[in-house]
Amino acid sequence: MHNGFQAKADTALAAEIRGVSFTYPGSEQPVLNEASLTIEKGSFTAIIGGNGCGKSTLCKLFNGLIPHYYSGDFAGEVVINGVSAQGKSVAALSRMVGYVYQDFDNQLVRPTVLDEACFAPLNYGLADYRERAQRALDLCGLAPLQHRYIWELSGGQKHLLALAGALPLEPDLLIVDEPVSQLDPSHARQVYEVLRQLNRDHGKTIIVIEHHTEFIADYCGDVCLMEQGRVLWKLPAGEALNRRHDLERLGIQPPEVTQAAARLRAMLEEGDAAHTHTHADAGYPITTGDAVKYFTGLLREHGGAGRDSKFAIQEAVSKPAGTIKAHGLAEQSKADGLPEQPQTVAQTIIRFNQTSLSYRTIRKTEHTVLHGIDLAIAEGERIALVGNNGAGKSSLLKLIAGIAKPSAGAVAVLGQDTRSTPIEQLSRQVAFVFQNPEDMFIEDNVRKEIAYCLKRRKYPDADTRVVHMLRSFRLEELQDRDARLLSGGQQRRVSLAIGAAVRPAVMLLDEPTANLDLATREELLSTLAELEQHVRTVIIATHDMQLVSRWATRVIVMHEGAVLADGTAADIFASPDLIRRAGLALTQSMELSDALGLRPACSSPAELAGRLYQSITGKETLAHAARPQLV
Repeated sequence: MHNGFQAKADTALAAEIRGVSFTYPGSEQPVLNEASLTIEKGSFTAIIGGNGCGKSTLCKLFNGLIPHYYSGDFAGEVVINGVSAQGKSVAALSRMVGYVYQDFDNQLVRPTVLDEACFAPLNYGLADYRERAQRALDLCGLAPLQHRYIWELSGGQKHLLALAGALPLEPDLLIVDEPVSQLDPSHARQVYEVLRQLNRDHGKTIIVIEHHTEFIADYCGDVCLMEQGRVLWKLPAGEALNRRHDLERLGIQPPEVTQAAARLRAMLEEGDAAHTHTHADAGYPITTGDAVKYFTGLLREHGGAGRDSKFAIQEAVSKPAGTIKAHGLAEQSKADGLPEQPQTVAQTIIRFNQTSLSYRTIRKTEHTVLHGIDLAIAEGERIALVGNNGAGKSSLLKLIAGIAKPSAGAVAVLGQDTRSTPIEQLSRQVAFVFQNPEDMFIEDNVRKEIAYCLKRRKYPDADTRVVHMLRSFRLEELQDRDARLLSGGQQRRVSLAIGAAVRPAVMLLDEPTANLDLATREELLSTLAELEQHVRTVIIATHDMQLVSRWATRVIVMHEGAVLADGTAADIFASPDLIRRAGLALTQSMELSDALGLRPACSSPAELAGRLYQSITGKETLAHAARPQLV
């Protein structure tokens, strides 16, 4: 443990955890095992680790939820602002510690956005509760929505509201569990900018539990790594994200630019001992800005730059004859260099025909969430459905699954009109894995959850499938646990196992990689590949641009309830205006490619390293080192 802890309370510390162990009821293994950690006042710390390592449990110590609310075997001591938390109520600690939970939906208790923001200060009897609430909503960009009902918000908007609800009490320590897991990239940046402002301008101590190391690199000062209930180390972000052995061993992906730099160095050293890395002692870059300087210096050092203002690595690649279709934005597409092209379609198994979806609000007004959708989805396609929060992605999936019925137009799935086909019949061929995993849980343990649908439909190989799913999603040790009591990442794995078990013809996944560590994400992709013999088409609604670039054969961009564009990932990411309008963001590999003049942009750290290696050495890339990982 690098930071250690002191025997006496240190008032320069926001919090201390001293040798804490905790075991949940019904479990033989402690989720925290003599964990110790110090958090300095005014710091911005990320807590990372694989799913189930104890991150969320550790953070529940700070506001007293453990041991005062969650029962179990507890030992050790927690100190907040120099005062022992022992004997302090959750209510008392909540004045000092704000918390945005992973299951933030359960944190929202009032009917409207403004009511929710007012709830905490009003309950503490603060006379200026409304002013505090308004400041919090302004900070989170929710002021225009203050009179909206909670159930009218998208998942991402609810997450922002949960953050706004924690701010009016002005806590010294703010904990956010998975701040970007259900947000589009632009709103994710907004959340982190709010947290940065609170940290820098207001001196708040910020703790985030985070899987996305690119956000950690850009915003956090310290990183704490956990494994099996222990804190392995706490280090400055630059040093922490260069501990690649520790990170990758625990299923945590270093920033893409860090991976690319490390891979390039290995290739140079293996290909030619003379091309060693002179910058290695300072560590690899972790942000895109640092990576531009790093690779610029490296290319100049090895003669990779010298023609014009861009590097010799820039390739004059003409854009293929329009592979993007822009719906309702023909003029904008031409301006972006995105000409239309009819798509080659195999057997169509899902068709939207001028489909709209509306519902009547509590105010008796009609609210339209999807407008005149025309889409043909073919067998064998791997489709990523992307767009900002509230764009209509989840609503589109619900129409395919028959959970929602069109208000106008029609949806046909495998030749069946969803308006007249019972949802029970559709569900035999269409599996929907929900955005909130707990919405799928009805039994009292994981094994029964996976087996439920298989048993009800009397699949002859139900037991074999259950065993296979438990193994595929690393759930064997959790099979007797109640899924509702698992961590967010573990719950996600259970929901994926439930959906995959029935081997549907069409699989719909709503934000499947949210809350997942790298190892589980790889298992998800591997499982999808394995199921291709059974699943004819997979559609994933996601904000995970790495998943999009690696997995999707087709990307459908949605905005304000309409299809904005439809094409390959490369073409979508090649249009800056489209990316901006849709609330998307380039991956680090793509950003760095653009900065270095690489055309077309690289989709992975492996491809980026390979292209740079070829520029520096003039040699073909080493096949085993430069080939992007296949799934």
